[in-house]
Amino acid sequence: MHPRTAHSTRTQSIARIGLAGAAALALAACSSGGTAPEGGEPAAINAVSVIAPADPGGGWDQTARGVGQVLSDSGLVGSAPVENIGGAGGTVGLASLATETDPNTLMITGSVMVGAVETNASENRVEEMTPIAKLTEEPLVIVVPADSEYETLQDLVDAIVAEGQGVAVTGGSAGGIDHILAGLLLTEAGVAPEEVPGTLNYVANSGGGEALTMLLGGTVQAGISGVAEFSESVLSGDLRALAVSSAEPADMLPDVPTIQDEGIDIELTNWRGVIAPGGITDEERTALIDLVTELHGQEGWTELLETNGWTDAFMAGDEFDAFLADDIALTQETLRTIGLIE
Repeated sequence: MHPRTAHSTRTQSIARIGLAGAAALALAACSSGGTAPEGGEPAAINAVSVIAPADPGGGWDQTARGVGQVLSDSGLVGSAPVENIGGAGGTVGLASLATETDPNTLMITGSVMVGAVETNASENRVEEMTPIAKLTEEPLVIVVPADSEYETLQDLVDAIVAEGQGVAVTGGSAGGIDHILAGLLLTEAGVAPEEVPGTLNYVANSGGGEALTMLLGGTVQAGISGVAEFSESVLSGDLRALAVSSAEPADMLPDVPTIQDEGIDIELTNWRGVIAPGGITDEERTALIDLVTELHGQEGWTELLETNGWTDAFMAGDEFDAFLADDIALTQETLRTIGLIE
């Protein structure tokens, strides 16, 4: 398990269960392998299609457009058009990828989709596709309107525990990384897992500016998202950041304490990567891995990471296969721990 994906004292213990090994075997069986067939060479890729499994404006869209732009601007491919296929935490896009016939297709995936597959009981699963590479990690930030009565993270958690459905928290799709963090905050505060769904008033949003509209309009009392999505509004004074979910303060919001600084033992990061259609050949998979590895080495990609406050978390091929298997197993157990799935 990558060290930055440790979730909390509770979820760290979950990560040690045997489910991870079973998931790794299942993922290996579904994967096309990491190398071209003996005597074969990866085929050159002249064009690649990039799918953002979300509406425009959010983290997946930003990542997809960044991938497409750097691939094109650097000359690694002739064209890399981006298509948005949003809905249901990325599982609508996942269903589309499952029927894709063009092997040179990359779809953004990540923690949110892994969780959404479980909570939506999706017919298509991430591990049925072809893992290519992990690209980034990003801390989450918990925010409230600037005039909110909640001065600290503990104030907010205490209010949710006391008032339940009277305190609404917006975040990404149900079962995604934002929802998981909200649930973990309650279980760490002593709420029984089976009581979390009835206590937490979680309002899923589709990304982009929807969360900000709800926060500033007073329809929700708090929000959770990636640091990049809320940082501008925090710096402008429209929102107040209570804590970030990484082990260290976020570069984009250096004065905001971590959740651990606030006395709550949770560390959680939102990873993003790329997958390809299931069933592609070893040669086709290797060509995509090589292409994304070249993307990672481009100056334009490094600049994109800095601009968006994303942490470089690159891993490809078999290493990403193993990481993904562990993350799926850990997510399943975490969702059970906080009462979001049975």
